This record gives sequence, C-alpha cells and structure tokens, in this order.
Amino acid sequence: MDLTIHTTANAPAQSKALLEGIAEDLGFVPNLAGAVAASPALLAGFDGLRRAVGGAELDPVLRETAGVAVGVAVDNRYGVAFHSTVLAGLGVSDGQIERMRSGDEPADARGGAVYALARELVLGRGKVADGIIGRATEAGLSAGEILDVVVECTFAGLVGTVDNIAGRVPLDDFLKPRKWESR
Repeated sequence: MDLTIHTTANAPAQSKALLEGIAEDLGFVPNLAGAVAASPALLAGFDGLRRAVGGAELDPVLRETAGVAVGVAVDNRYGVAFHSTVLAGLGVSDGQIERMRSGDEPADARGGAVYALARELVLGRGKVADGIIGRATEAGLSAGEILDVVVECTFAGLVGTVDNIAGRVPLDDFLKPRKWESR
C-alpha cells in the first residue's frame, strides 16, 4: 500500500492539529506519524498510544527493550530502528542493542523478562504462558509495570502493522544509522 507521508502543511484537515501537537512535542513529525495521517482516526489512536507510553511508569530502558522485542518479532524495520536509537540515547551499549536486534534477550533479569514477555504477547496475540508472567514477577516487575509492557506492545504492534502494510515506511534521517533488516 502506498502511503503518503503527510506534513502539517498537506495533511487532511482533521489530522493537522494532531500532527502539529506531535511536532511540538518532538520537534518534527516522524514519517510513521505522517504515514497514518491520511486517517485522522488512526492518527488519533497513534498519538494517544504514543502519549500513554511516554507517561508510563515503566523504566524507559525496559520500555524500549519491549519495543525492540516486538519489532523483531513482527519484522518491523521502522520500530526496531526507532527503539534501537532511543536505547543508544539512554546509554545501552551497542553490544546489548545488537543482541536484542538479533532476537536474543538482554542478559539482565528484568530486561530479559520484559523482552520475553513482549515477544510472547505479540506472537501469542495476548496469550502469555504463566511461566512468562512468573518470570516477570520474579524479576521484580509489578502488575503495573507488566501492564505498561502491554501498552508498549500495543503501540509497537500498531507501528509494525503500518510499517508492514506500507511495504516499509521510509526511515527518518535520525533512524538511518540504526537501520535494521530481519535475518
């Protein structure tokens, strides 16, 4: 599907205010947001999930770890590049990022539990084995943090769906250094 990357100048009228809000928050309109702007309803959902994820209590490194896990699981090139870029900005080593991008869990207990939970959530379409939940709680994740992983997976899954249905949304320039292809 060919999706136009809308801007605040050429977006449908109902999408303009949402894109302006995203631009105000981030300093620019990411290509993924511009790609969904043809549907004001989808853009509103995208923006609402983006804001919810940003306000979650889950540690930002764990949130981005979940995002990489989802991206790898659903072959989402845009999401893996995005979450890898943010992880690098949070100080995660290139070695750890590459480990996750290749489908391997982080070595630490909390990161590994989040990665496994996120992967199972998307691959199982919400069905998660008791052992995965047990592993997350044993790693010290609260019920609220586990539910924050769910909202990150929902958002990352939306991004993956759009990226895949579009045949790949062009990466923003800041994402190109962390370009990813499935293996």
